[in-house]
Amino acid sequence: YGLAAASMIGALLVWTAWPGHRADAMAETADAPDHWRADERAQLESMRLPANVVVKVDPSNRVATSAPAAQLGKRLFSDPRFSRNGAIACASCHTPDRQFEDGRPLAIGLGIGVRRTMPVVGMTDAPWLFWDGRKDSMWSQAIGPIEDHNEHGGTRLRAAHVLAEHYRDAYEPLFGPLPDLSALPRDGGPLGTDAEKAVWQRLDERTRTDVSRVFANLGKAIAAYEATLQYGPSRFDTYVDGVRTGDPAKLAALTPTEKAGLRLFVNKGQCMTCHTGPMLSDRQFHNIGVPPRSGTAADPGRAAAVAKVLHDEFNCMGPFSDAKPEQCDELQFISTDDPHMLGAFKTPSLRNVALRPPYMHAGQFASLDAVMRHYADAPAAAIGHSELKRIALSDDEQRQLVALLGAFSGPIVER
Repeated sequence: YGLAAASMIGALLVWTAWPGHRADAMAETADAPDHWRADERAQLESMRLPANVVVKVDPSNRVATSAPAAQLGKRLFSDPRFSRNGAIACASCHTPDRQFEDGRPLAIGLGIGVRRTMPVVGMTDAPWLFWDGRKDSMWSQAIGPIEDHNEHGGTRLRAAHVLAEHYRDAYEPLFGPLPDLSALPRDGGPLGTDAEKAVWQRLDERTRTDVSRVFANLGKAIAAYEATLQYGPSRFDTYVDGVRTGDPAKLAALTPTEKAGLRLFVNKGQCMTCHTGPMLSDRQFHNIGVPPRSGTAADPGRAAAVAKVLHDEFNCMGPFSDAKPEQCDELQFISTDDPHMLGAFKTPSLRNVALRPPYMHAGQFASLDAVMRHYADAPAAAIGHSELKRIALSDDEQRQLVALLGAFSGPIVER
């Protein structure tokens, strides 16, 4: 018996001395506050909002970090004079007191859109904008709605005239002299009415280019402002700092129910498959079987947007971008034939998600409880193939996850 025991002990020592096995054993040791394993602590730390948020610089926008550009952009963000009816501004749908959204299932401007408004907070690291990623920069995203007939319904000529009449002193130090617009019609653009399109076509190519550049610069100033909008720390971030430091007060930032939800989030629920990093989003596109709105056709999502961003004159490699072609990696290596993109939409950030009902790309779910039931049921997709796999989440576990989502809420700060 003594020899057998000695042999077993010797074998165990050899096993634990082997580098791979020693790492496994350490990872399984629940020695942190609240009994998180080392690998789980690393996952939690990767989700924590850093004390000093580093804003990613957009090479396609040379004024992306300019304070004067942000100040101009903040004024432009709230100016309704760019719209056809003089009543719609960026802030009409991205309302500061509504999490820079509008709280509606579908966006409403001059008409009703087919998707809901996305927030413009904490977006500097996002390679693609809008639910389908049809824009590849914040400045290109900012000017898209201005020409959209359902949103602002404005035109490029109108935008240039408004800038010249009301913002010349702030615009020209940033972007140079505005072109002479005195002989040009008030409205005209490639996406307006037939009459406005005809006006645009009658302009010479140089004039169209000059006006389009002014239009792009409008977006760049707005993007500089939007880049200052960041999420502040939540109770979740305080708790993770407590896990790191062992501070009892910080460990009490989450309730027992929320802590149970957090364990589900990083383990059984598989939420971190898509909701990763400090913004709790991989910024990519997934088909999760969300049903279309009642009475509407299934939305192809990302699959229909790839061609749009590739052919957009305002993309990273376009004539109005400040980037060099080699700085446009996302655009150069975009997948054009991925079948998984059919019915796929961008993963939204979970920061402040509990404050932003309804949910999904067209507001299909009124509450987070409904969202959680969808994940638990994992229904088949109406178009394409859903990535969701059925996970046996009990009613209690769903409630725990919903409780955790409330702990991701924090202030919105203008940096």
